[in-house]
Amino acid sequence: MTVTVADIVKRMEKLAPSGLAEKWDNVGLQVGKMDWPVRRVSVALDPLPPVVAAACASNTDLLITHHPLTLSPYKTIDFETPLGAIIQQAAQDHLAIFAAHTNLDSARGGLNDLLASRLSLKNPTRLLPAETTDDCKLVVYVPIEHEQIVLHALFEAGAGTIGGYTSCSFRNRGTGTFNPGSDAQPYSGARGTLSQADEIRIEAVVKKKQLSHVVSHVRGHHPYETMAYDIYPLASIESSQGLGCIGELEGPIELQTLALKIKETMGLSAVRLAGRPDLIVKRAAVCSGSGASLLPLFLAADAQVFISGDWRYHDARQVEASNRGLIDVGHFASEHIIVQDLVQRLQDDLAEAGLPVFVDACEIEKEPFLIL
Repeated sequence: MTVTVADIVKRMEKLAPSGLAEKWDNVGLQVGKMDWPVRRVSVALDPLPPVVAAACASNTDLLITHHPLTLSPYKTIDFETPLGAIIQQAAQDHLAIFAAHTNLDSARGGLNDLLASRLSLKNPTRLLPAETTDDCKLVVYVPIEHEQIVLHALFEAGAGTIGGYTSCSFRNRGTGTFNPGSDAQPYSGARGTLSQADEIRIEAVVKKKQLSHVVSHVRGHHPYETMAYDIYPLASIESSQGLGCIGELEGPIELQTLALKIKETMGLSAVRLAGRPDLIVKRAAVCSGSGASLLPLFLAADAQVFISGDWRYHDARQVEASNRGLIDVGHFASEHIIVQDLVQRLQDDLAEAGLPVFVDACEIEKEPFLIL
């Protein structure tokens, strides 16, 4: 059986739905074609030239990274530039590159959940819950005798998935009215006569990108000449997905002691600390990568310490003034933990599906900052 890039991307979409990515982000396939065959996958944090070169040298077919090649649109692809050289080598060696960035940060079981777990955060909730807007509600009206046929067609086309559940719907009974025109071919009733029918209203959630396919498929199983249906856009705040986490520490602890404990737990050479070293902290906020954009949410919450990377001078001063604490574990350290975790999850998924793909982690990445 030939496994393609599209097959792996489909599995990545389940782990980190692209709809969770921030609007400014660049996620998904960066280089390559969806129909390229895949026998070997490598996972890394950054698609750097040495990482891409190593993937090509090991005959890797798909490189999955957390960070995208660039956040800005390509204006030109100059092979003399580092970005151009990466694209050139990947294309020449048929190496597809795929990125799961802020969507992997926000996903349930993604980077922020993993970081919260590594730091033993209890009862974590999202610091910034995701606003999910990629769902629609499809409502179809069908005569009672065709209820099960249309319901089956809806589920067959992929409608009715909510979280970990499939075949979700809601149905209620009512009376529909209609007056067929002179050219109509009505399923029931007569032309020019006001008629009514006992109908079932069927509701199911559909992903926006699946909407055309679902409507077309259901229409093929619907008895009416003109299928009556409604589409409603949905928006919700998903508390189990989103950026950052906030939760309880294992017990009250001094800020400095917590920082040293995190340093040991994560195997770091150093951490940075802002705030009173003897500050007693009970609740913590965490954010993988750089948490600066979530600082106002932390200050408005009841946590005493925010653990993240890339903290700036004025961030430290602001937190210091509010008698809170910051712990900087570094951007690389807070995110590189996802590499091996993602390798294991993909290995398990592919093995369960019986797909012959080897998955490994890039072993050459390291922290870019040297602490002297």
